[in-house]
Amino acid sequence: MDPESDEYVYEQLAAILRAGIESGKYPPGRMLPSARTLSQEHDVSVNSVKRAIEVLRSEGLVRTVIGRGIFVSRPGQALAEVVV
Repeated sequence: MDPESDEYVYEQLAAILRAGIESGKYPPGRMLPSARTLSQEHDVSVNSVKRAIEVLRSEGLVRTVIGRGIFVSRPGQALAEVVV
């Protein structure tokens, strides 16, 4: 993370994860690493990871499956879940 950035840490992490999704590092249907793993990999707090995931969820890029984890959404999947 860039300590001199005007963005909050969770916004920076959300941008990194978003780029990973867009580049195919995290393809649709794939589970993201755990919050603890992401916090260790990026040297940020678990709370920052959770906030970054919330940003991605609000953008429809990821979805949570209770008891399983956080998965990259397939195109149109997040919208379909909201409608149902």
